[in-house]
Amino acid sequence: MRHKYKGRKLGTDWSHTKAMKRSLVQALFLNDRIKTIDSRAKEIRGDVDKIITWAKRGDLHSRRLAIAALGGDKELVREIFEKVNQGMFEGRNGGYTRIMKLGPRKGDNAPMVIMELVNETVKPKAEKKATSAKKAAPKKAAPKETAEEKEAAKEAEEVRAEETEEVRAEEAEAEEKVAENDEAAEEKVEEKA
Repeated sequence: MRHKYKGRKLGTDWSHTKAMKRSLVQALFLNDRIKTIDSRAKEIRGDVDKIITWAKRGDLHSRRLAIAALGGDKELVREIFEKVNQGMFEGRNGGYTRIMKLGPRKGDNAPMVIMELVNETVKPKAEKKATSAKKAAPKKAAPKETAEEKEAAKEAEEVRAEETEEVRAEEAEAEEKVAENDEAAEEKVEEKA
């Protein structure tokens, strides 16, 4: 049994898995983007977030924890801490990585992904709500009609009124003709009788 060994095995023994994860995290911080298997990318997300959180704290203890997590690479840790101090992840409380799926690998059909650090700035929720309210308000309000549009609408109503009057007159004429034909037919019947 694997007591106290958390996470995925990734097809290797525990020491190899640990070394592979450390190597992937180092590569991600060096290049800002790596191409790897889906399960490996999902497994190192937590480690990357933890290191960036330590960098946000910025104290000596956090720096030493990051150096230990990255295998003693002090230069890489210095670069990470400098980027964070310059405001790279300012306003972002987690979710420092993005995973984009590429599709299966040709040789063994393994699901490949690109994992990258997120560099975009974050809008606070209050700003998002305000901008969404502003966008929604014009959609609800009806547009004001201009004088030309009002005149065109009046003319269209008048034309419709004239057309309905003409239709009613034609219907009345048709009814009169039917009534006349009925009377003529009744007279013929009476004459024969």
